[in-house]
Amino acid sequence: MTFSAALVLDVRNTLGEGVTWCARQQALYWTDIHRSVLWRFRPADNSTRQWPMPERLASFALCEKDDWLLLGLASGLAFFHQETGELIRIADVEAGLPTRLNDGACDRQGRFVFGTLHEPAPGETRRAAGSFYRLNADLVLEPLALGPVAISNSIAFSPDGATMYYCDSTTGFVHRCTYGDRISDIRVHVDISHLNGDPDGPAVDAEGGLWNAQWGLGRVVRYDRNGKEDVVVDVPTRQPTRVAFGGGHLNTLYITSARDGLTVEALAKDPYAGGVFAVDVPFIGIPEPRFAGRAA
Repeated sequence: MTFSAALVLDVRNTLGEGVTWCARQQALYWTDIHRSVLWRFRPADNSTRQWPMPERLASFALCEKDDWLLLGLASGLAFFHQETGELIRIADVEAGLPTRLNDGACDRQGRFVFGTLHEPAPGETRRAAGSFYRLNADLVLEPLALGPVAISNSIAFSPDGATMYYCDSTTGFVHRCTYGDRISDIRVHVDISHLNGDPDGPAVDAEGGLWNAQWGLGRVVRYDRNGKEDVVVDVPTRQPTRVAFGGGHLNTLYITSARDGLTVEALAKDPYAGGVFAVDVPFIGIPEPRFAGRAA
């Protein structure tokens, strides 16, 4: 099956990412990483809101307590209250290393799983200097045996929570593993290493299909439980970044994208770069897990 996504918001994000649907608010959240801005869109009244962040916001999670978000800032983790603007720092991550936080998502138990990426110095080659971590509900941070990694990405979980998906975008492979208190049985789930693109942000539907945005390829692809491609969504921009199921029936696929790295000439041919896109699909998503920990 093939579908085509349409532009919903021409927001021209530099690096739109982390798109997440909040069923309680019927609202879509995402971040423009390089501009250090959190966005919210409410389809019911077509309204948007922005919150400036104190540093780059790489990823985030909804919290069980309304109006609070768990932030994966470039240098560490924090709680953020949307109405008051209060920010409570939880922990620094990889302080002193040439890395920053990147992709993250809550598992089915309400724990935040995230990874880091290497930020090379001018003239330096990107290398596998990052790692994966889990923030538990008691706010204890633990490393996961999934690294090292150059660009952590594609973090998602099967409907029963027993399988985790993740990748190092630079390799072209999306891996899967048996997930729980321990990690085991790591293997390749998707291989796009032969294509001129990178696996990026995912979502999982109620049937266990993995939807993966593919940077540089202008598409989102669904893979079944066995890693077989069965749906392609064409996106009218070159660099889609992440997907999320939303809408009243959780059958609208929202897609963020980026302008980052595109030349003036490339942007002239890609006028919707950095926009938010959507398409209705014959699959149902899963309500986004919420972080089980509390700020107070």
